[in-house]
Amino acid sequence: MTKNNDNQQDFIFEELGTLSKKVDSIVGLPIILEDRLRQMLARLNRMAKLGNYSSEFDTLSRYIETISTVPWSAKTEDKLDLTQARKVLDASHYGMDSVKERILEYLATMTLISRRGGDMIAKSPVLLFVGLQGVGKTTLSKSIAEVLGRKFVRIAMGGIGSTLEIRGKSKSFPQADPGQIVKALISAKVRNPVILLDEIEKASGERGLLQDIMAVLLEILDPNQNYNFRDHYIDFPTNLSEVLFICSANNTGTISAALMDRMEVIKMPSYTDQEKIVISKDYLLPEIMERSGLIDGELVIEESLWPGIVRPFGFDSGIRSLGRTLEAVCRKVAKQIVEGSAKQVILTEENLKYYLPQ
Repeated sequence: MTKNNDNQQDFIFEELGTLSKKVDSIVGLPIILEDRLRQMLARLNRMAKLGNYSSEFDTLSRYIETISTVPWSAKTEDKLDLTQARKVLDASHYGMDSVKERILEYLATMTLISRRGGDMIAKSPVLLFVGLQGVGKTTLSKSIAEVLGRKFVRIAMGGIGSTLEIRGKSKSFPQADPGQIVKALISAKVRNPVILLDEIEKASGERGLLQDIMAVLLEILDPNQNYNFRDHYIDFPTNLSEVLFICSANNTGTISAALMDRMEVIKMPSYTDQEKIVISKDYLLPEIMERSGLIDGELVIEESLWPGIVRPFGFDSGIRSLGRTLEAVCRKVAKQIVEGSAKQVILTEENLKYYLPQ
């Protein structure tokens, strides 16, 4: 055997030792899965002694790296405080009183079930926020996570074109990796995050494939099945029963009837112009000014201009385009201050058109 081969073999044995220590360090790893990893490592060790190990070593190395990042036991403790929940919802969302009241009722039910020793996730319906773009479906989901003291992860269902993107691909395939659900757990680093399945009606529009995706989503959202969810890459049951799933959609037209039966629809109303003015002044503008590096007093907007600012291009149901409008204004003001052409900008009827995005 050549010196290069000896060095390569020493490297492989060293890496196998490192992988074995990594398996030892995985907190909460199921015994059956640990035994399987030990058997794989032993097999690779035997193969390494015979000089035949390369491709399978790479596959197992990536697999163990992934397994080590899955939160098998780590979790956060829920904070079920309705008074604090109301404060968080009011601080992050203006108006929407009926929606916030429904969420508080939902949290109250979870609190009562938890106090009496029940499984609050299994006995609570999955919330489905339905509304046009920009009305606050995602931010409301984040607020629920904040109220509960849970980690938050968003999965954009609009980009899902195959069930494999949800379930993952077998590790035997080149460059295989876990599906979006397991990736969300890895990102959250806990096994009980709030996961938003965003715009579920925009998953693959091909009828047969969409039905398959809806079937997988039903399995994920059903407490009678999701404790035993099997990702193709992990190839071992992953318990999703402690995950709080929330769904959102612009409409319910393509969502299967079976999936709709598992969810409780909360309709998100469009904002009125007056609500948008309050949201702009009290919520959006201070945040956008801070992100743009502006301080109080460097941008002043005359009160009479707000109706034209909130509707520069016609009616919009949400506030997303309104946020972009204010960002464009703040960027122009920031540029003038940096260039030294102004220390303060006051928006008036005369100069408003210049600052609004074209």
